[in-house]
Amino acid sequence: MHRSLAAGSLAAVLLSATALNASAAEYFDRIASFPITANLPADADQKGETVAEIISASEDGKLLVYTDSPRKALGFIDITDPAQPKAGGMLALGGEPTSVKVVGGRAFVAVNTSESYTKPSGKLLLVDLAGRSVVAECALPGQPDSVAAHAGVLAIAIENERDEDLNDGALPQLPAGSLVVAPLQGDRLDCASLKTVDLTGLAAVAGDDPEPEYVDVSDEGKVVVTLQENNHIAIVDGRTGKVEAHFSAGTADLKNIDTKKDGKIELTGSAEKVAREPDAVHWIDNNRFVTANEGDWKGGSRGFTIFNKDGSVAYESGASLEHEVVALGHYPDKRNKKGIEIEGVEVGTFGKDRLIFVGSERASVVAVYRDAGAAPELVQVLPTGMGPEGLLALPSRNLFVATSEADLHGEGGAAPHVMIYQRAERPAPAYPTIRSTKDKNGLPIAWGALSGLAADKAQPGRLYAVTDSVYGAAPRILTIDAATKPATIQAETLVTRNGAAAEKLDLEGIATASDGGFWLASEGNPKKEMRNLLVKVDAKGAIQEEVTLPAGLEEGAQNYGFEGVTVTGSGADETVWLAVQREWADDGKGMVKLLAYKPADKSWSAVRYPLDKTDAGWIGLSEITAAGDRVIIIERDNQIAANAKVKKLYAVSMADMKPVALGGELPVVKKTELRDLLPDLKAPKGYVLDKVEGFTIDAAGNAYAVTDNDGVDDSSGETLFLNLGKL
Repeated sequence: MHRSLAAGSLAAVLLSATALNASAAEYFDRIASFPITANLPADADQKGETVAEIISASEDGKLLVYTDSPRKALGFIDITDPAQPKAGGMLALGGEPTSVKVVGGRAFVAVNTSESYTKPSGKLLLVDLAGRSVVAECALPGQPDSVAAHAGVLAIAIENERDEDLNDGALPQLPAGSLVVAPLQGDRLDCASLKTVDLTGLAAVAGDDPEPEYVDVSDEGKVVVTLQENNHIAIVDGRTGKVEAHFSAGTADLKNIDTKKDGKIELTGSAEKVAREPDAVHWIDNNRFVTANEGDWKGGSRGFTIFNKDGSVAYESGASLEHEVVALGHYPDKRNKKGIEIEGVEVGTFGKDRLIFVGSERASVVAVYRDAGAAPELVQVLPTGMGPEGLLALPSRNLFVATSEADLHGEGGAAPHVMIYQRAERPAPAYPTIRSTKDKNGLPIAWGALSGLAADKAQPGRLYAVTDSVYGAAPRILTIDAATKPATIQAETLVTRNGAAAEKLDLEGIATASDGGFWLASEGNPKKEMRNLLVKVDAKGAIQEEVTLPAGLEEGAQNYGFEGVTVTGSGADETVWLAVQREWADDGKGMVKLLAYKPADKSWSAVRYPLDKTDAGWIGLSEITAAGDRVIIIERDNQIAANAKVKKLYAVSMADMKPVALGGELPVVKKTELRDLLPDLKAPKGYVLDKVEGFTIDAAGNAYAVTDNDGVDDSSGETLFLNLGKL
């Protein structure tokens, strides 16, 4: 009989603005990020795919070793100074590395050399770390996936993975996988001692075709191996090869989850008896282990499970971690079948705390839990690069390391990074900088893709944000309390048209109106039959008016239209200003419009704004904010990470903002640099985020800026909410 603890005891902690344990004095903060493109040889294809998947470290914790399967190589990073990681070069392996484990002075590397799915093969390479050379090679009985070593035992999962395009990936697909174990003498291995353990006939699901995925070895030399697609787990004596226990990984029931890819996050769905199909597994102690329930065939229960060695369930996370991810703005609605897709786990003892690290592939975060008996206690959540895969605890140095395997650098996006975090006494962790509280139903307010900011005219610290077209099925205005740390999204207002959610809006800017409502800027996109719109809504989000541009003005606009809105003057002199992101057909190169609309007579006029120059990509505007005798504008390039060069605030005097009627020559305003935001974007020690899209100044004169995370679409989901103080 499986015993399961409800997730509610944890969920109650997760969703408050102070979700982190106030009594804990030690937290991890990110201290460095290493782009693995920095390890590529000068003569290598600099734009080709490269990843950091599984990672291990030398015994002194000063050298990181990671697998790069597209490059068929092992990579090295020197972290003698963990805050300043240095490229350590790469070692060609002659095959696709799938896993690595360092023991003593050697790295044990599992390499896939398969000719095809039906003719799998592999080898185990022993790499001397000092000489960075292969010193021995052992043949393996198939395609390896995971390798682990501890307590004098080496274990290798031989997956012989299935072809997902064959018969919709259904099992069985022979040849069957297996487990390989061998004794270690320090870091020495005799290839003749490798023993193959038969795992067929164990699982109720495709028992003749076991698919071993991940292994870990306990202090007692016991090997736990997950058979992912078979939804099964086995415990094997690593010294004798005897299968001592095996059991189904079971199922989980999920409530209050988002189940549709529909441009909105609604925690109203449910799923019953979802097969866990665990991927990574790690012993917590000699009697318990934790699994990452990713799913790969039919399952994936969106969370993690702590099992007792006899197969009974000690703890099931259910949807609790997924709810925390929603509150942090990291939920991937566009990749929704398996939700946040938990893939990696790691365990390490730091001081008196045994910590469990749980990695979400789709949300690009690692949750850190304290092993606290019946139910683990969430301590914090760490932002990572896209698609965290390898998790590594280094307690002797108070460090934690996470790799990322999603590579977009060849397409102008972010390269995979290895991120390093250090644990120390701190008043609070640096991340998150913004999160949401619970709604009336006790569930987190869902958010992401913050694309514009405005300030309440009377209450300091009260701000408003809008979500863009990523959530086009449910455009919303979010109310933020910037006085809390982290800032908290405390309310949401649906933008409606005739009583229903307003469709075909891409909200990119927001400004408070004199009547208590809002002016919203919606960016056009001809490909989606969307026009640039100035939208007036009341305080409840109901659209009162939709103002279009004069005929012909949007020609050549493509989808680079309205990106910010602000208001100056009052009464008959009230003017609504709109920043256009990039050049339109009637603009000269390097010039964009600041459009002015007067509600009193419904007239349009404009000035032109000169853009900075760039050597790569494009430059455009992202926000406009009236501030006393000037307007403040965000000007940025579309570059990310090391390629980012222009992320700036510029000021234009109101005396220079003298728009003239459209159709003639427009005056060009003079801009003055107010603040370079690159240092602010580099301060969190990740890579520089692309989209600084929101800016405002509150009633007390404090300035705030926020980045747009694209709703975790080709993004890590990380959002930076910056308190810039008084400018």
